[in-house]
Amino acid sequence: MGDRPNADSATYVLVAGGGTAGHVLPGLAVAAALVDRGHPASTIHFVGSERGLERTLVPDAGFDLTLLTGRGIQRRLTFENIAAVWGLMRAVVKGIVLVRRRRPRVVLVLGGYASVACTVGAFIWRVPIVVMEQNARAGAANKLAGRFAKASAVPFVETDLPRSVVTGNPVRAEVLAINRSTDRETARASLGVSADRTFIAVVTGSLGSRNVNESVLAALPKWSTRTDLAIRHVIGSRDWDSVQGRLPQTDGLEYVAVRYEDGMETVLAAADLLIGRAGGTTVAELAEVGVASVLVPLPQAPRDHQTANAAALVRAGAAVLIPDSELDGDRLISEVEPLLGSPDRLERMGVAAHTLAQPHAADSVAQLVERHARRD
Repeated sequence: MGDRPNADSATYVLVAGGGTAGHVLPGLAVAAALVDRGHPASTIHFVGSERGLERTLVPDAGFDLTLLTGRGIQRRLTFENIAAVWGLMRAVVKGIVLVRRRRPRVVLVLGGYASVACTVGAFIWRVPIVVMEQNARAGAANKLAGRFAKASAVPFVETDLPRSVVTGNPVRAEVLAINRSTDRETARASLGVSADRTFIAVVTGSLGSRNVNESVLAALPKWSTRTDLAIRHVIGSRDWDSVQGRLPQTDGLEYVAVRYEDGMETVLAAADLLIGRAGGTTVAELAEVGVASVLVPLPQAPRDHQTANAAALVRAGAAVLIPDSELDGDRLISEVEPLLGSPDRLERMGVAAHTLAQPHAADSVAQLVERHARRD
């Protein structure tokens, strides 16, 4: 293990990156693991983007945060990219100065816009870099950082980064604490779900997914009279207002629509089936808790990494995959109906998902950080 700084020492690790929960939450899980391993929270400093979820998630978790201005560069030629390139250049300068001023022993790169600035700063000032990739196919920022990294923590053997170490994808302590055999009944009661119903959770992230939302709404008339089914539909902020006036009447079906889900650990503990995207964090949490899923990979995901993420669960018999281009109400019904008619299959899928769990992922990444931290 690396040297343990005391409470008044300089920054031990800069945790750089974010933007989405898929980047931020694994970073917070590793930070918590470092604290458990004796590193004061005051020696762990996050660097993120003003537009990212880290602006609230990181301070709420008790860690200091520096926010960089600007936005990511789109993967096509647009006028917005001119401003984005200028913003990135400013962020890189700030990242160089920040790394010099804080003199961390190591930089942990999560991916996303803000990680590029600290990658450049770490390279210039010769600070060791450890990359943590959340997906089966690395994003552009992590591929850049991986060229200079001492090691790359990856979720799958096939993740394409140099000097990779398979650690799994860290998940939150609240998710690790779930025991479905003991928590399921309490979780259902807190969500108002009848104990004897098959419970489907539809969750696609804080913004939501229009295609998934529309497909679920199209399928609801088919399921509206079912007295053995409950659905909790997380619409997302983007479509919430437009969907409000179109929610169907149900007669028998327990259907609840919410804008955003604050208690995903409760939903995971309660659900028999999850319908959603296939981000790295979603896939890791499904495996950790042991939940069957119907996954619709985000078609715009860089390098189609969500399809690659979902493949691990599909191979294990834990998930059904529907390409976004093929998704509509009829296709959703055709995939979900056989699962609703076979509770034993849902149970087997959940067990299969749990075989892919890596509950010690956060600690494994923390050990990798310590191993490569610079000794002062």
